[in-house]
Amino acid sequence: MRQQYENGVSAARLVGAAWRKSRYSNPSGNCVELASLPGGSIALRNSRDPEGPALVYTRDEIAVFLHGAKDGEFDAMLGDG
Repeated sequence: MRQQYENGVSAARLVGAAWRKSRYSNPSGNCVELASLPGGSIALRNSRDPEGPALVYTRDEIAVFLHGAKDGEFDAMLGDG
């Protein structure tokens, strides 16, 4: 039986998760990290709070977000447009 995780689960409970941070992350730790989970979900956490809550998304949800980010759909949120 696959383990199901819900949004807000403590990242510390995601045993075996291999967290990845962007190479664009700055030394201040202002970054998020992602990890693939058993069953295909993807978790996201704040790199400054590694045991804090994690948001859990499907692969399709992450794919849609990444496509939008690559197309610049969220650039205005940075106050540049």
